[in-house]
Amino acid sequence: MKVREMRMEDIARVLPLYLGYYNGREEGCWTEETAGRRIAQVLGIQDGYSLLLTEGEAVLGFAMGYFKQYDDCVGYTLEEIVIDGTRQHQGYGSALLAELERRVREKGAACVELQAVNDSLHDGFYGKAGYGNAKNFVMKVKWFD
Repeated sequence: MKVREMRMEDIARVLPLYLGYYNGREEGCWTEETAGRRIAQVLGIQDGYSLLLTEGEAVLGFAMGYFKQYDDCVGYTLEEIVIDGTRQHQGYGSALLAELERRVREKGAACVELQAVNDSLHDGFYGKAGYGNAKNFVMKVKWFD
């Protein structure tokens, strides 16, 4: 298992994982075009930092996000973490998350923050890694007709 920084040229390699996870497990309606655009947006953001998990030539997963400046610290916002569906529940996601945490901490992040689907699967995965629900923040949204 190898972890390296993810680059724009890796988008084509991670698209099948992204589409498989979000369309297959979360009933999304992503296309190669929309998913590719989403991945490129996160990779191209100022202070972006993303990792690719491989084994030989196979892509096992990836994590994408960016550093965010606050008045008194720098945080890291994890936007996506995706593991190949055939490799889930084998420790790959936990290993990738731990490596990401180690690396962003070394780069000066005081915390990792993320938004997750509110269900037992995500609560279990992130809870196992020590993540809890924020008490001082709540997500707000306004949908336009």
